[in-house]
Amino acid sequence: MTDEQKANIIALRAKGLTYADIAEKLQVSINTVKSFYRRCDKKTLVCCKCCGKPINQPTRTREKKFCSDKCRMKWWKLHSDEIDKKAIYDFKCESCGKEFQAYGNNHRKYCSRECYIKMRFGGANGE
Repeated sequence: MTDEQKANIIALRAKGLTYADIAEKLQVSINTVKSFYRRCDKKTLVCCKCCGKPINQPTRTREKKFCSDKCRMKWWKLHSDEIDKKAIYDFKCESCGKEFQAYGNNHRKYCSRECYIKMRFGGANGE
């Protein structure tokens, strides 16, 4: 069995598929799927939430959920509605007076770079 098949078994099982469904999908014996899943160490063999590749978990650090930054950003972009965004702040722009929201930064003053440049330098061309 290849490493890719092993990763697929764990990823598909995590999605809730049965051993029979996994065996049919990967075109391997159901007993192969059962025995592998029983023998594998599920704590150390975690799959990427985006692509399903296995992730080697480092010791004494927080559990990784993604294999790379590329996968992490792709998953966040596709699942932005599922994320509990607790750090959303409401502001009023000091330049144009427009109300806006910012995520993760509670010290914003301007709604855009253009407003910042206008207040800082007196115009876009530095007038």
